[in-house]
Amino acid sequence: MQYSPKMLQDQLDKNAFHLKKKFGQNFITDENLIDSIVTKADIDKDTLVLEIGPGAGSLTCKLVQNAGQVVCFEIDTTLKDILTENLKNHQNVEIIFEDFLTADVSCVLSKYDFRKIYVVANLPYYITTPILNRIIESEIDVDKIVVMVQKEVGDRFRAKPGTRDYSSLSVYLNYYYDVKKLIDVSRNVFIPKPNVDSIVVEFTKKDRLELANRDLFFKLVRDSFTQKRKNLRNNLRSYDLDKIEKVLSKYGFDLSSRAEQLSIDIFVDIANNLN
Repeated sequence: MQYSPKMLQDQLDKNAFHLKKKFGQNFITDENLIDSIVTKADIDKDTLVLEIGPGAGSLTCKLVQNAGQVVCFEIDTTLKDILTENLKNHQNVEIIFEDFLTADVSCVLSKYDFRKIYVVANLPYYITTPILNRIIESEIDVDKIVVMVQKEVGDRFRAKPGTRDYSSLSVYLNYYYDVKKLIDVSRNVFIPKPNVDSIVVEFTKKDRLELANRDLFFKLVRDSFTQKRKNLRNNLRSYDLDKIEKVLSKYGFDLSSRAEQLSIDIFVDIANNLN
């Protein structure tokens, strides 16, 4: 498959395919970008790659050349002919036309035995966070996630304490993964061209801090950021503030501090003392 805008558009026209806004379809047209994503993801034949939303298969065609197996979930069944045509010469790819958010992904992956499982995808902007939540909550043993997302969203994923973009989502994702930016991506390398630029972000599995009660921890984090302009005393009124302040004082903070100032390990310490 060719990756130039003209070649991709010709193929879409040939198959009378119309891009669907409801699925957030923005197809990659830049072969250099695709090569860079696959290279930086460090995929080899010991890797099973899970791709969500392969679209016309621009990224998929490069993934199958490098991975041991590629499993794709595509919600748009009208892409079947295009994907079949583009991947017909490859035996190490399975395309499942289901919604990733409701599919039994663990059952699908149980058929395969690979040393590493990576998620590599150009994610639809409108469901980026639900997809990441689904990966985490499904307990699939994913070693690495390399995804293209809207720049503003990616900045929140990798935000550090004390920065404007730091949020409950930052804490949630960074509890499970080390997060870093790999590539800046111009809006000009997609069909159709989106209104915003993107970035490719890498999530690498890390050792988790021990939690006495995971549900309590994430509820505490969400509540702490309920109103970012308010301090912890106001956002956490329903909690035992004496216990919280005792923990905060160990790190040089108090109840007048804001959630955006606290690192993950402080939130963990507070949650474990509240349990």
